[in-house]
Amino acid sequence: MATGATETTVSPILAGAPRVEFVEDVDEFMKKAENDSAEAVLKRQEELHNKFKFMEYNINLKKSRLKNQIPDIKSSLDIVMHLMVKKNNTEPLSTRFLLSDNVYAKATVPPTEKVCLWLGANIMLEYDIDEASQVLVRNLEAAKKALQQLDGDLLYIRDQMTTLEVNMARVYNWDVKRRQAEKDGKS
Repeated sequence: MATGATETTVSPILAGAPRVEFVEDVDEFMKKAENDSAEAVLKRQEELHNKFKFMEYNINLKKSRLKNQIPDIKSSLDIVMHLMVKKNNTEPLSTRFLLSDNVYAKATVPPTEKVCLWLGANIMLEYDIDEASQVLVRNLEAAKKALQQLDGDLLYIRDQMTTLEVNMARVYNWDVKRRQAEKDGKS
């Protein structure tokens, strides 16, 4: 890991992600058996760079989904908390709820001990209000923790990409100097 980065736990997303070592001495690096030519090295580094870009894209997608889920979970938790306060009240609760984008419906909700939570994937379960509250609190904590982990993963990926980009530039410049020296030697 390059300097300035903090060590984080490896998430399942990064389990297969290679660690890029900074190339201090390009001459020594290019003498290694697997490094036949600068073109081959640059091609391998470009492939690895593309893999990191793909990982970064996927992490950003997951992060975006989580950022959208967190307000929904908070909203559901607020509604459940409101129902908990009103469950001992004998008067029904009048409200409006979202049917679809910008379409609301009026509803009268009698005092209740049960609530249904949409879990996704066409699954809805009925819970006691207290249990629903606990489920939503756990889901909110898990989402926040996952978002924090994704931020750490993103920092790691960007750190590796930066190190790789510097290495690519150093190998490219080494090759340009080598070619120039060969050209000057032949003239």
